[in-house]
Amino acid sequence: MQLMSEKERSIKDLAEPFDMSLTAISKHIKVLERANLLERNVRGRTHFCKLKTDSLDAAKEWLRFYERFWNNRFDLLEDELLNAKKKEH
Repeated sequence: MQLMSEKERSIKDLAEPFDMSLTAISKHIKVLERANLLERNVRGRTHFCKLKTDSLDAAKEWLRFYERFWNNRFDLLEDELLNAKKKEH
């Protein structure tokens, strides 16, 4: 996905850095399409992919929520462990 961060790329361009067939890359692209993370456009015989930043923004917001949630839970756990350790001494 980093390759598409700057501009739209052909599937051939996306496959180039990997030791994978175009068919295998295409399967990965289809998964990302179904997840609504990218869109594919066909011009002639060439398929181009570009990121759907609105979907990525929604995913980042979801991750931020759970990052805050778990950070809070771990902070509470740390407090409990420190309090328990103080009571032992």
